[in-house]
Parts: sequence; structure tokens; C-alpha cells
Amino acid sequence: MTVTEETTETEAGTARITWHPARDARLVLALGHGAGGGIEARDLAALAAALPAHGVTVALVEQPWRVAGKKLAPAPKTLDTGWRGLWPALTRPGPPVVAGGRSAGARVACRTAAELGARAVLALGFPLHPPGKPEKSRAGELLGAGVPVLVVQGGNDPFGRPAEFPDGPYALTEVPYGDHGFAVPKRAPLTQDEALAVITDAAVKWTGSLE
Repeated sequence: MTVTEETTETEAGTARITWHPARDARLVLALGHGAGGGIEARDLAALAAALPAHGVTVALVEQPWRVAGKKLAPAPKTLDTGWRGLWPALTRPGPPVVAGGRSAGARVACRTAAELGARAVLALGFPLHPPGKPEKSRAGELLGAGVPVLVVQGGNDPFGRPAEFPDGPYALTEVPYGDHGFAVPKRAPLTQDEALAVITDAAVKWTGSLE
């Protein structure tokens, strides 16, 4: 099916959604980007390519600051405002919406999921703490999501390795050797494509369980 783009106005500015539609969608997976990049991130692109064949429409969301061409992400409160403003467009197709994103986008999804009525949250590279500062934990955002959560985390993510995550009501899939962007070293015993397949396979299985 045809990939389409639309812009929508929010209180934080103009945002953009790129739709990767499924033929008979049973879910919409809305994915926001991180603070240092856009929707071209390898994990977001892989999910947009893989999930529509499994009945999940993928909506890649660009926050207003990215659409406006700015280099730095605004404060978390402003990111949440932009995400809230997009929600009516995300729910318009009809199926339940799974909120998600990578890094800062995962935090936004967790903070707003219960309030917006998200079916679940897919947290890619959840930044549990700033690199080298485990005492500055953001675990409360993850644990407080209030809906089913799948965390997909690189085994070598400096923002929080899988073993650092606290026990809680969520599932966690590790991408072996992956960094914060799920890049794997050339010497790793799995290829980059295999690492991305860990992400897409986990997402297919998990979204299938949300019926």
C-alpha cells in the first residue's frame, strides 16, 4: 500500500506523520524519534517496513521541532504537547493505537500513554539514565506507563543496559551487542540485519499478543 504523509497542527507547532498502512489494520503503531535524529533511524525504518504485512499500520511521527528544521529538541513538556496534539490524527483510522518511539520518543510515549488511551507502549532504546549517570534514573516514567510495555534495548546501550532495568510490569527484549541506536560492531557474531530482525520479530510477536 502507498506510503503517505500528512501534517497536523499542534500547540507546539506543525508536526508530520508518515503513514505505512496495513491492508487490514488491527493496530496503529505510532513511533516518535529521538532527540538526536529523525524517522530515518534504522529501528524505525525497519519496523515501518516489516509490520504492515502483519496487520499493523505504522505511523512515523516527526515532532514540530524536527519539522521546523531545528537541531535541538525542546523540553520534555513541549515534546508531550506535540504528541498530544497529534493523537486525534493517529486515532482517526480507527484501530487501537500503540504509542511508541525511540529514546526521547519512548519517554514521551510512556509519560502520556494512560492519559491518551494508548493500547500499549513500544519503547525502543529507553534512556534509563544519562550515560555514566545511573543515579539519574528515569525508571519512574517506564514503570508508570499504566499500559502493557515492551522495551527493546541494546545490550551495550550506555543509556541503560538490559541488566540495569528494574523489575516491573513490562517485557524486555535485548538486541545483543547493540548500542543506543542498535548498531552492532563489525566483530559482533550477528550482522546489522540480524540485529534489526531481533527488533522486528519481537514487535511482530508482541503486537500479535495485543489482540
